[in-house]
Amino acid sequence: MDQKIIFLTFLGMLAVTYIPRMVPLVALATRSLPEPVVRWLSFVPGAVLSAMLFPSLLLRDKQFDFTPDNFFLWAAIPAFLLAWRTKSFFGTVALGMALVAAGRYFFA
Repeated sequence: MDQKIIFLTFLGMLAVTYIPRMVPLVALATRSLPEPVVRWLSFVPGAVLSAMLFPSLLLRDKQFDFTPDNFFLWAAIPAFLLAWRTKSFFGTVALGMALVAAGRYFFA
């Protein structure tokens, strides 16, 4: 592939990634959003994370999987509780990884 095409592709990807992020930032830098909008936006990260996480926890081969073999689901429950109680990202990730590793070591 020609280096010029690769470079232009890189610039195009840069533009379509950078511009949609910078336009709202620049447009809203001097304004404050209404409180209902700020409150609504505060729910977006949790909703996106749930939408990405729950299918991998609950589904296997397009069917719900609540069997004891689903280490990810059973490790996620105490990890969710720890995250809710402590708000500690590192602690939640460490607990989840430790529980999955222990489940695989002792039960797989």
